[in-house]
Amino acid sequence: MPELAELDRTMGTYRRAGPLMARGSGAWMEDESGTKYLDWISGIGANSLGHGHAGLAAALHDQALTLGHTSNLYRHGPGEELSRRLVERTGMDSVFFSNSGSEANETALKLARKLQGMRGAPERQSFVALNGGFHGRTFGSLSVTAKEAYRAPFGSMLDVTFVDPGDTAALTKALHGKPAALILEPIQGEGGLRELCAGFLRAASELCEDTGTILIHDEVQCGGGRTGTFLCASAHGVTPDVVTLAKPIGAGLPIGATLARGEAARALVPGDHGSTFGGGPFAARAALTVLDELDAGLQDHVISLGAAFESALDELVQKHDACLCRRGKGLMQGLVIPGQSAAVVDQLMDLGVLACTAAGDVVRFLPPYVLTHDDLAIGLERLDTALSSISVSAS
Repeated sequence: MPELAELDRTMGTYRRAGPLMARGSGAWMEDESGTKYLDWISGIGANSLGHGHAGLAAALHDQALTLGHTSNLYRHGPGEELSRRLVERTGMDSVFFSNSGSEANETALKLARKLQGMRGAPERQSFVALNGGFHGRTFGSLSVTAKEAYRAPFGSMLDVTFVDPGDTAALTKALHGKPAALILEPIQGEGGLRELCAGFLRAASELCEDTGTILIHDEVQCGGGRTGTFLCASAHGVTPDVVTLAKPIGAGLPIGATLARGEAARALVPGDHGSTFGGGPFAARAALTVLDELDAGLQDHVISLGAAFESALDELVQKHDACLCRRGKGLMQGLVIPGQSAAVVDQLMDLGVLACTAAGDVVRFLPPYVLTHDDLAIGLERLDTALSSISVSAS
């Protein structure tokens, strides 16, 4: 039988881990040899309903027998129902569907420039973003992503000013330069699970209002119910002009959503933007299933499980010298382990737990919403073992 590397002809953009995954159930995955792994990364936050979810499978089977792809030339029920429910749930006024978080953010940036032109300020072309932020790999979303290593290979980007999270003075100066928009993540995922404080989020909202800057919240990773509320920033009473969602709302299917309110909701008109697959029947049915499950008690489960996860990780930080601190909220958690985060991830995989790193020194956990309290206990015990091994080697 050929080696796996001999079969894989995808471009060399990923450093994939060794096992070839074959199947999954709930919060667990299994490779082709039958080895089981507790999935604490859930497709980088996308598999909110875990693996093999019966309700999702039934919904997609029904959709496959009912109506396939239509494009956006025609109306279809799942897309219109999803648009209504997302608008009602978020307090926004309209939504544009795409296929990913990058595309959702690309839509938001285009929308901001269009709106500034409609306001009579077409010269407002630049953007402000935060250091540590990550917004995607397309040119616009990459332009507002701070990490130079991601940007450098691809040459010129959009005109973007980066400021440090929490630096209100620097933000004030940047916004008085009259950019088109400010884009930020309420919790920076790739940036190391850094949660922006409520005071800074509110100050940013007020400054955008004062300067006529469009405020975009990227909740691709922290939104969709993962942190306990459907929109993460709503816990702080902040409502942006535009908010982007993806990952968990599709339960593993590709979907992005750019939601807008007020005049931003009416900025794009026919011909301005489009997506062949965006909001198609299959992705929409998946997202509707996620909303149904959240309403049926899954959101309460996330809140309960998230509190237990936070408490247990805090105890592990106190126990293990290798851990500097815990970051995150709900089911979006990270442990800061300077110089050894990759070693912990490797050790966890050997113990049957899947995690990944973020911002170099952070071990990141994004488990599926269907993780049980028993699953959590198993994972925490294995994490304790991994940290004990690292602590010994570090001493």
